[in-house]
Amino acid sequence: MDLRVFNIPRYLSVQPLFTDLSPPELERLAQGCVMRRFARGEDIFRVGERCEEFHVCVTGQVKLFAVSPAGAEKVIDIVAPGQSFAEALMFTGAPYIINAQALADVLLLTVSRVAVEGEIARDARFALRMLAGISRRLHGLVHDVEAYALHSGVQRVIGYLLRDIAADEDQPVTVSLPVSKATIASRLSLTPEYFSRVLHELEAAGLVRIDKRDIHILDAGALANYRSP
Repeated sequence: MDLRVFNIPRYLSVQPLFTDLSPPELERLAQGCVMRRFARGEDIFRVGERCEEFHVCVTGQVKLFAVSPAGAEKVIDIVAPGQSFAEALMFTGAPYIINAQALADVLLLTVSRVAVEGEIARDARFALRMLAGISRRLHGLVHDVEAYALHSGVQRVIGYLLRDIAADEDQPVTVSLPVSKATIASRLSLTPEYFSRVLHELEAAGLVRIDKRDIHILDAGALANYRSP
């Protein structure tokens, strides 16, 4: 992607946080944006660094994760193209409390706090849209915590595989794992070994067929109702 011709105001206009902004507002906000590239495996930010901006993933994928004192990594979220992150923390004035790393070559649109606060000062409705976006992310994290506490490991894996599949889907569907099995396992609070074991259990039950990162779901309804013996 040639950044010299990348239209930042146009890109902002299709983001959920900014869809209601007028062309002049988008132009002003774009003045506070920077395009940044990161190679696979490169750190975007680390715990303790100053947070003065939030980010939108344009291409690639970003891993948000924490590291325990013992060095164990826990994936908090995997950010896909079109998704934003660090919005809430930006307003606190506190440093980053998690780490972000590029899972693939990444292009980020970074939006400065100064630019955002300028638009909020001009129109309070902008703040409401920011709050709505932050609330959606919080709701998702609460849902994850609930799933980890109440659902078995098998149910978590099944829920992940069926997350974008209609409940009444009666045709075989293929789910391509967007990142490594180890990363997905961490996201689901499982070990990589357990995640792989569940996939093979589902395959042995005739519910899925595994082809490297492609998981062919043969019967979505039966998979949703599966209970581990």
